[in-house]
Amino acid sequence: MGSDAISALYDSLTSQSKHTSVATILRFFHSVRVATQNASFSSIVSSFRGLYRNDDVNWGQVVLTTCVIAMTGCGLLSSLLRRKRSGLKYARAQRSAARNNSTKSSKILSSSSEEDYEDEDYDSNASLRHGTNPNYTKKDWPSDTQQQSSDAYETDPGILRKFTTYNSYTTSIATYPAIRTFYSPHPHLARLPTKPTPIPLIVVVHGLGGSLAQFHHLLTSLSNVSSCFGIDLPGCGLSKFAPTDWNAYTVEALSELLAEAIDQHRDREAGQEIILVGHSLGCSLSALLASSASPVGAKVKEHIVGLVAVCPRASPPSAEDTAKFRRALYVPNLLFDLWRRWDRRGGEQSASVMRMAGVAADAETRNLQMRFNKQSRTPVWRRMAWGTLPNYDNGGHAIGGLPGQEVWAGIRMPVLLVAGETDAVTKPVEVQKILKFFGDSSSHTTIDTSGSSIIPDASRVHDQMSPPSDDLVNEKAPGVQISEKHLQVGQRKRVVKSAILPAPASHALLYDRATYRTLAGIIQDFLSSNIDKRLGLGWQLQHMNTSGKWDVKNLAKWKKVTPVSERIANTFVALKMLREVDEEHNPTTFSAKYRGRIHAVIDISHESPVYNPAEMEKGGIRYYKHPTISKIPPDSGRGTRLHRFGQ
Repeated sequence: MGSDAISALYDSLTSQSKHTSVATILRFFHSVRVATQNASFSSIVSSFRGLYRNDDVNWGQVVLTTCVIAMTGCGLLSSLLRRKRSGLKYARAQRSAARNNSTKSSKILSSSSEEDYEDEDYDSNASLRHGTNPNYTKKDWPSDTQQQSSDAYETDPGILRKFTTYNSYTTSIATYPAIRTFYSPHPHLARLPTKPTPIPLIVVVHGLGGSLAQFHHLLTSLSNVSSCFGIDLPGCGLSKFAPTDWNAYTVEALSELLAEAIDQHRDREAGQEIILVGHSLGCSLSALLASSASPVGAKVKEHIVGLVAVCPRASPPSAEDTAKFRRALYVPNLLFDLWRRWDRRGGEQSASVMRMAGVAADAETRNLQMRFNKQSRTPVWRRMAWGTLPNYDNGGHAIGGLPGQEVWAGIRMPVLLVAGETDAVTKPVEVQKILKFFGDSSSHTTIDTSGSSIIPDASRVHDQMSPPSDDLVNEKAPGVQISEKHLQVGQRKRVVKSAILPAPASHALLYDRATYRTLAGIIQDFLSSNIDKRLGLGWQLQHMNTSGKWDVKNLAKWKKVTPVSERIANTFVALKMLREVDEEHNPTTFSAKYRGRIHAVIDISHESPVYNPAEMEKGGIRYYKHPTISKIPPDSGRGTRLHRFGQ
C-alpha cells in the first residue's frame, strides 16, 4: 500500500472536521506534541484552543478529550501489567527449559520486550507451529513468545502450513530472528531439466499490512509449474515482530532482508534464476531488487529474470504529502488503534474494508479483507509506513522511501504490470506512469487473450460472471486491457505488458473471487511466453510424458477403477484421475463424451494433475482445484467454501 494507504486513512480521520471528534483529537495531539517540543507557555495555551468555540467552553470536546486521556492511562497501565505477567511467565518457562536441558535450534523464536508490540487485535497467548517438523508441537513453544494472532494461525491456508519454517536472517541493518518462510518445491522438480539452469524460482512479496496468506490462491496455481518462495515480513502474518528498531523497517532494509532470504533458498550452485511477483508495497521492494539503478540486493540482482507487479506504486509521495503523513504517524499506538477501530465500524461494510476490497466485492471477499485488516498490527504498520516516506533535499529530490522513475527505468527484463479498475489505494494511473518510465507509451499494441491457458486454481470466478457461449471455457474477465511493447535495451529485449482488470477488480484482486483466477491465468501466460517456456504446464506435461515419468503412481490399479461412477445424490459423480497419455480416459475424450452432462471437475487432491486441465476446459468442462493436504483436516472455512461452490 505505502503512502496511498496512509493518505486514505489520514483523509478518513480528518474529513468533515466540523462533525467528527476524531479530527479534533488529531489536531489536539499534534498541538500538544508541538508544544512539548517548543516548551513555551503560549504554545501550550494554543493547544487547547480547539476546545473552545467563540470564547465559550466546548464541553462536548472537553469530555471527549478527557475520556481519551483516561483511556490512554488505562491502556498504559494495562500494558505494563500484561508485560509484567508475561515476564514472569517467560522467566518460569526459561527456568523450566534449563532444568530439562532442552536444546533449541536457531529457528526457535524469542520474546519481544517492545512495549508497543501489544495490539488489541491480537491474542498474546497464541502460539505458532514450527514448520512441518514433527519433533515440534504447539506445547513446545512458550505461550507468550509469539504474541501473535490465533486467528492468523488457525486460518493459515493448508499449502502455507505444509511448507512453512521459521528462520533467522541477518542483514547489514538488523537480525530478524523468526521470519515465517514458505518454500514449496515443484512436485516433480527432480524430473525437470536443469540445463542450462533449473526452472526459475517464483518469489511472492506481500505489501504493507499484508501477509503470505493473501497469495494463497495464486500460490495454489503457480506451485504446479515452479518452485515457489515467500516470507512474511517482520511483524506481518506469522513472523515475529522483531527487531523493533524503526530502521529495520525501511524499504531498503526490507528489500535487503528479502534478498538474503531468497539467496538462502534458491539453488545457487545450479545458478537458479528468480522471478519476483509483488503486490502493492511488495512491487516497490521487488523493483529495488530488480533494478540496475538500485544498489540493494546485489547478491541476487543478476539472477532476477522477470518482474510481475500487481497494484504497483510508481513514485514516492510529494514533500507536502510526506510531511502530512509523518504528522499522522506521530500519533501513539493507542490513539492509532482507536482510529483503526473507528475506521472499522460496520464490519464487512466498513470504510476500511470497502477501501481495499471495493464496494462491489462479494461477502466472502469482504470477510477476508476484514480478517486481514485485523491481523495487521499497528506498531508494525506504523514502522513500515514510515519507512516508505522519503526525505527531500534542498533541490526537491527524494532520498530513500518508495522508488521512483530512476529505479523503475533501470529494470531491464520482462515486466508485467497489473492493476484493478476500481482500486482506490493504488489507482490504475500508476501503471500508466510506470509505462512512461519505460519509454513511449504510444507504441503499445493490444493482444488477444482469449487463447490464454487456464491453470488450476482453488475456486471459481465471481458468480455474476456469465459463462461464454463458445466452446472454450474462457475464464478471462471481459474488458481486460492487455498491452505490450518491445524495447531494445543493449543486447537484451525488454518486454513490458500491462493489464487493467475491469470492475469489480480492486486492491484485493489477489484474493477476490471475481479476479484471482483471471490474475493467475494472465501471470501464467506471461511467465511461459516471455520468461521461460518451461514454466508452461503444457510444456512440462509434454516433457514428462516423453520421459514416461509423469503418470499415475499405480497404473495397474488405476486401470481397474471405473472411469466415471453413477450419480451420487443426483448431483455428483466420482471421477477417476484423468491421464494425458491414456487413449480413452484423457481430458479431450472425456470432455467430448460428457460435455452437457458434467458441468465441472472439482479436484481436491493436493498434487499436480497428470493431465492438462486447459484441454478439458477447451472442451467445455470447467476445472476447479480445492486442494486438501493428507493428514491435515481442512478448516471449517475451506469446507464452507466447497459447500457454497457445490451449491
